[in-house]
Amino acid sequence: MPCVERAAPRVERAAAARLTRALTIAVALACGAIAQAHAEGNVPLGFAVLSDALSRPADEAPVRRMLDAIGRDSGMAFIVYDGNLKDGAEPCRDSVYQSRHDLLDASRTPLVLLLGQHDWADCGLAHAGGYDPVERLDFVRQLFFADASSLGQSPLMLSRESDVARFRTFREIVRWQAQGIAFIGLNVSSPNNHYLTAGGRNGEFEDRAVATTFWLEHAAETARRTEMRALVILMQGDPDFSRYERRERFAWLRFSHSNQPRDGFLELKRSLVKAAEIFRGPVLVIHATDTPEPNGFHIDQPLRNDKGLIVTNLTRVAIAFKKPHSQWLEVQSDAQWHPPFRLRLRDVKDTRTHEPVAPQSEAPAASYPAPYPTPQPALPASPALLRNDLPEALPAPPSMPLPASDLPPILTPPQSLPPIYPVPASGVQSGIGSANGQ
Repeated sequence: MPCVERAAPRVERAAAARLTRALTIAVALACGAIAQAHAEGNVPLGFAVLSDALSRPADEAPVRRMLDAIGRDSGMAFIVYDGNLKDGAEPCRDSVYQSRHDLLDASRTPLVLLLGQHDWADCGLAHAGGYDPVERLDFVRQLFFADASSLGQSPLMLSRESDVARFRTFREIVRWQAQGIAFIGLNVSSPNNHYLTAGGRNGEFEDRAVATTFWLEHAAETARRTEMRALVILMQGDPDFSRYERRERFAWLRFSHSNQPRDGFLELKRSLVKAAEIFRGPVLVIHATDTPEPNGFHIDQPLRNDKGLIVTNLTRVAIAFKKPHSQWLEVQSDAQWHPPFRLRLRDVKDTRTHEPVAPQSEAPAASYPAPYPTPQPALPASPALLRNDLPEALPAPPSMPLPASDLPPILTPPQSLPPIYPVPASGVQSGIGSANGQ
């Protein structure tokens, strides 16, 4: 009996050791599976889009609460602030920019800033202080975009267009990638992309238009070569997709005078068409708009190519929040979803109470007006790319009145577009931005 009594603790210790080893192996396997899933892009990616949240000093406190609310959501990998750090009536003083920089840089979630109309283009107006807009743009570039990292306490590593020797000044134009999605951030401002009607060379606009075209088309080619599963393009200005201008071979022979101002977004829209043709996968364009949206955002497919055909693999999301200092657009994406994106409107009060958001405030409108008057049967080409995460409120995809563009397959990569160096680093791992971008 004494031998049995002494052996019992040994058996218990051996069993405990086997259990510990089994748990260790199980944890290791689970961690390996999670790491592999993230590496393959199988884990849903979520990010937030803000816009026009800071219009006066009194907005800083609620925006700080909104950033804290987003920071408590572990599903949000990063934030994109889509333009306008100030209102058009607020002077473009250095102290204003510094205050907004400190506020956004305190975000616990990585924050990518894109410039808007009031951040520099309107600074020449009298109520904004009568500054030189180009000088203000240079100041903002030095303050907010001094290095390759985004804002925030755990910043993302970004590729800036200033890395290309030809475009050294364009620090604000960026790209990055996360879980198989390529992101592009542009400097495109309302109301007409800062196109000036005064005589002489429109230097700032022309140089930025060339830089934007280069960045869009080369980034789309790089995304295609690296087999990204989607392309997301973000900017503040509304390109006015309803304004369609067909290319004319001999337009210079026409001597008629038009009272309609020159379309400052013309080159951008043509570059978007080409980028969608190069990439050929789902392309999502997100921008702000002054048009009121009852549900906070609007989804459609408004872009046409030079033949007048709808670009069916490009979807536009126009955001117009009723309470921009407390609301944001949540975008979720998963490689297993078809369509690959889900959207909903979030509010600070909903994050605080952890209650489900009412369908009226989150879901898109119950039905979308057709972008053109004559409906025709749905096309078999490319379905609408977006849906809300509330299936019961999801409207049917809008019918397309014109045939989809029939793009020939790309057999070999074109050799005329070399890759951009450095290759954009992914700053998102496991849904959270890292400081070193690994």
